[in-house]
Amino acid sequence: MAQYALGLDFGTESARAVVVGLADGREAGTAVAPYPHGVVEGSLPDGGRLEPDWALQDADDYLAVLEQIVPAALEAAGVHPADIVGIGVDFTACTLVPCRADGTPLSRDARLRTEPHAWTRLWKHHAAQPEADRVNRLATERGEPFLARYGGLTSSEWLLPKAWQLLDEAPTVYAEAGCLVEAGDWLVWQLTGRLSRSACQAGYKALWGREEGYPSPDFLRALDPRLEHLASEKLAGEVVPIGTCAGELTAATAQRLHLRPGIPVATSIIDAHAAVPAAGVSGPGTMVVILGTSGCHMVLATSGNSFPGIAGVVQDGILPGYFGYEAGQPATGDILNWFVRHSLPAAEQQEAEARGISPHQLLSERAALLRPGESGLLALDWWNGNRSVLMDAELSGVLLGLTLDTRPEHIYRALIEGTAFGTRVILENFVRHGIEIHTIVGAGGLSERHELLMQIYADVTGRPLHVARSGQACAVGAAILGAVAAGAARGGYDCLEEAVAHMGGVRDHTYRPDLAAHARYSAMYEEWVRLHDYFGRGHNSVLKKLRSWR
Repeated sequence: MAQYALGLDFGTESARAVVVGLADGREAGTAVAPYPHGVVEGSLPDGGRLEPDWALQDADDYLAVLEQIVPAALEAAGVHPADIVGIGVDFTACTLVPCRADGTPLSRDARLRTEPHAWTRLWKHHAAQPEADRVNRLATERGEPFLARYGGLTSSEWLLPKAWQLLDEAPTVYAEAGCLVEAGDWLVWQLTGRLSRSACQAGYKALWGREEGYPSPDFLRALDPRLEHLASEKLAGEVVPIGTCAGELTAATAQRLHLRPGIPVATSIIDAHAAVPAAGVSGPGTMVVILGTSGCHMVLATSGNSFPGIAGVVQDGILPGYFGYEAGQPATGDILNWFVRHSLPAAEQQEAEARGISPHQLLSERAALLRPGESGLLALDWWNGNRSVLMDAELSGVLLGLTLDTRPEHIYRALIEGTAFGTRVILENFVRHGIEIHTIVGAGGLSERHELLMQIYADVTGRPLHVARSGQACAVGAAILGAVAAGAARGGYDCLEEAVAHMGGVRDHTYRPDLAAHARYSAMYEEWVRLHDYFGRGHNSVLKKLRSWR
């Protein structure tokens, strides 16, 4: 009898379930559903205004879509529930759910429904930057050892700044939260009835280390006396490594999802990190780049060196047995979507509609006819701040070189090139600090469907780009971990490398760099780096002044 694992992939705007064959990684069935409330920005559903840089979600949306996508994926696959041997979960992070001690989200409480601080803070909630700045200053002054693991800076996207903002601005809501938990861990809790913490989310987003745990109460007390007992009061739950079984599916949840009770459920993993095993990677030397709404760059190594510009290095954080390095760009596809939604002239919109293609396809066709540099533009890809290598959410985008001859396709290509230059900065930072990278594998929606973008990335980096075999790489990676959580005795795999060999891999087509284009891009990159350092390393603070005026 064929056996399968179920991968649950919770992204920024939607969730998907994929039924994956254990023997060959075949995707037998898929279902996708958007969150009913989407990304809550600008205002709450009741009309209550949100300040800039807020990004919230309703935790109950995760359960609502879960009950849609799991039965639909099973039906699409034609798979009997008895054939599912394991479940894996990946989730955006740090997406922080304030809930009661029993897991009930505070936003479910009618009294708190109009209170923004009771809602789930999405990963791209950047309103805690002042708190992040204060964490960085004090940790630097005290020489806190955890800071080095994150390149010397923490981010407003992470747990501590978000928790501190909640405490600062809504202390009564903070007091009502018996638990602050990553959404991925929260979902596993709902599936199994057991609360545990993933070493992936805790390590990359909550400043947790395997040897020393969370930041010390002494440091937290110096930060704010009210935070001294953050770990013991709000972060309950054992931290468990990737690839382990977090628990079994409860009977009540199984009934709602049309599954059998008792299925092993894997420890959750950050969505981008799940793509690493799906891309067939189980060891060092390969950088996996997730290209979707945002960008995430991950590399495995046998040693854990700390250096500036990384978003984190965590032992066993991506795959067991290795140090996992992470860097990232908080906007890639988001920037292209911004341009199409808000800046594309009506004539181009109408032409795309008349031809039955998307505006992205139209712009890609036109932009592909341009040579490197022909647009006359350079773009700093900071529309959503900078994660790596500057770790500064208060930076904003720059588009340089506009003239009256500038056309939409010029801007579109420059935006793609800007994100590619940002990836090259990250790549070179890894290599400069001794991390071997000989192969790049792209995963995520853009790598699957945006050929121009992938070719530009190959030309800019000067390296061939492979593409993960699955267009649902994060979900497939979660399914791989579900198979490992089950273990061979229950129909899965005892060895992660064996599971990756059977269920992961890359496609046959490779994007190879054009040497002439790479030479031109290298000249452009030198100028781009000058702009990057001028606006991003304190030579000119105009971007932060503009943000403060806003």
